[in-house]
Amino acid sequence: MTTTHADYQVSQLDALEAESIHIFREVAAEFEKPVLMFSGGKDSIVMMRLAEKAFHPAKIPFPVLQVDTGYDFPEVLETRDRWVARLGVRLIVASVEQAIKDGVVVDDGKTSRNRLQIGTLLNALEEHEFTAAFGGGRRDEEKARAKERVYSHRDEFGQWDPKMQRPELWSLYNGRIRTGEHMRIFPISNWTELDIWHYIGRESIEIPSIYYSHRRRVFERDGMLLTESAYNPCRPGEVAEERTVRFRTVGDLTLTGCVESAAATIPEIIDEVAASRVTERGATRGDDRFSEAAMEDRKKEGYF
Repeated sequence: MTTTHADYQVSQLDALEAESIHIFREVAAEFEKPVLMFSGGKDSIVMMRLAEKAFHPAKIPFPVLQVDTGYDFPEVLETRDRWVARLGVRLIVASVEQAIKDGVVVDDGKTSRNRLQIGTLLNALEEHEFTAAFGGGRRDEEKARAKERVYSHRDEFGQWDPKMQRPELWSLYNGRIRTGEHMRIFPISNWTELDIWHYIGRESIEIPSIYYSHRRRVFERDGMLLTESAYNPCRPGEVAEERTVRFRTVGDLTLTGCVESAAATIPEIIDEVAASRVTERGATRGDDRFSEAAMEDRKKEGYF
């Protein structure tokens, strides 16, 4: 039997999966106390699946950490808990509400819960002495994330300097840190939103139901459709109505918008995303609309 060049080719998803699994294993071998940031959203769930594959048949050898704003979608938290129970991983919840009570962060009534995640996260990383934190950032999401390396250095204050990043030639990563510093690790940095959806479909991965088309009471604010809730009441002039929508990204429900959509299956979502000319964060995340450099400013302060 003649072997051809085609026999050695792998698909794009296989190549991305292999790269991500390699990163997970490198970090587990190199760093003393890694942790996986796990929000229960589609990207962090894909990372959980990749970590599961990286260490199978053993359990994932590090805990998962969620920064809970108190305003998370119930469907997301339910999915998070099912994944944690199925894989038997240790879940650490860093609560913004508790951080406010403990004086770790200050709620001045103006700052969003999403921004208060920064101090809450940094406190949790310091308290548990984590030396590396896996994040689900992708370069196609937002221009500040496009600047970030796979191994992203954070100083002793948890801050990021985009001008002081380390080269990663030939996928060689420099994980050296001093006491008090840590690394943010982005295993799916090279994936796109379409890659994520193709992988979810291929692997039959469970994700929160709100990513699929459903009926929901929403109202329009600043060009976004936001969920009506006790945490997010309508302002004067705003009217809530039931529409058929889905979420492209999930986060703080007071800032995360949805889009009108009839896409109820993964193939339909893939077709919709392929035709879109706006990133999921650009279209539906109010916290990225404060300024042109909103994400980069938050990342410099310690945001994930």
